[in-house]
Amino acid sequence: MEDLRVYAVTFNVGTSNPEQDLQDFLSLTKDTKHEKYLPDFYVISLQEVKAQPQNLLLNAFFDDPWTKTCRTLLETRDYIKLKTIRLQGLVMSVYSLRKHLLNIRDIESDYTRTGLSGMWGNKGAVSIRLSIYGCSICFVNAHLSAHDHMLKARIDDYDSILKDQKFHVDAHNEVFFHDYVFWMGDLNFRLMEEYEKTPEELSAMIKRGQLKELLNFDQLKYVMNRGEAFNELEEGEIDFPPTFKFEEDSEVYNFKRRPAWTDRILYKVSPNNYDNIKLKITQLSYKSHPKYVLSDHRPVSSDFIIKVFADYDEEVVQFKDITFWWADDDNMVTYYITKEISETKEDWIGVFKHNFSSLDEYISYEYVYKQSSPIPEPRNPGNASSRGVVKPKEFSIRFNGLGSAPVSGSGLFQLVYFSETEDKVQSVLGVSKPFPLRHKQND
Repeated sequence: MEDLRVYAVTFNVGTSNPEQDLQDFLSLTKDTKHEKYLPDFYVISLQEVKAQPQNLLLNAFFDDPWTKTCRTLLETRDYIKLKTIRLQGLVMSVYSLRKHLLNIRDIESDYTRTGLSGMWGNKGAVSIRLSIYGCSICFVNAHLSAHDHMLKARIDDYDSILKDQKFHVDAHNEVFFHDYVFWMGDLNFRLMEEYEKTPEELSAMIKRGQLKELLNFDQLKYVMNRGEAFNELEEGEIDFPPTFKFEEDSEVYNFKRRPAWTDRILYKVSPNNYDNIKLKITQLSYKSHPKYVLSDHRPVSSDFIIKVFADYDEEVVQFKDITFWWADDDNMVTYYITKEISETKEDWIGVFKHNFSSLDEYISYEYVYKQSSPIPEPRNPGNASSRGVVKPKEFSIRFNGLGSAPVSGSGLFQLVYFSETEDKVQSVLGVSKPFPLRHKQND
């Protein structure tokens, strides 16, 4: 088994813009030379990202300011954004170090509306699931019903999310049918209503460091202990002050609400899913980030180590080296399939800029089933030594020019082979070596 590090962070941004430096938010340093142990994965969960109806169509195609800012910081450390999913103000993105890309499979997302009986996405959950080195992981970002007296509604939200979230991957079609689960967000659990302390009294207790006493009346711990919700998950010890509700641009609590730990990160491992191997998760940190005063919430992050299979290494599709490509004419590409795969009508090859930072960043693409043709194998009768040896299957595919794609600048490009099902379950099976473009009109 090998260790992978997962960094998760959740923040209700309160419709603000990322006007503060987000390096501490991601536990990064300004001097990248000192970042020797970067996480293998980042999971960034946001709530109340500005989502005016007139911007929803644009937001479906472009990153919101928070995602864009985080991505800019991470791409300088060689991270690739695997997936972003958005439901109104709920946004979650998963990033991976580039070196892991060819061992990630079956990326899929889902969402559940719970606000206004599911008619509007102001509350609910978004999720992203994937497999990495043969182990399955599910990430959930939830924003549950607000206010102290809505405890039953939060429990109902949890049940609705679990019932509604369905994936299209065999044996992993539900949230808890995964080896590892990370559930985070503005879960909105408050202090028990019968704990009759005023906001001013609670603020004084927080200043005196009486956190354990307050946590004895935390609603989330209460429902977990009673088995009413979230009892399948674990949570690390909380030693940071309540993350809600603050005056904006201030470190002072807003006494319109009693302070509470609304922002949480929980986790689960199924240690015995495989014979003779024990999966394990270790939480390295669980903390808030009090310097961020853009919202009435404070961000919360957690660092984990998870165990995955050590001998799982695959590059299913290998591209033949490309000397150069014509930018303004057709191009033929040869690739080899080294293992048996189930090709679908949705498989495609995308053209990306070299060192691309998002799987959504393709410049052009071709569907494999429309353009790809197998290359006949040369006949070699009587060669007994080749019997039983599986030879890579060789294919060629024609790209019908790049059309109006924005490739006028200089630099290198790459091809990426995507396996994709009709249900939009996506895997990256191959990445070509970088190659330059040429323009016939200039030659």
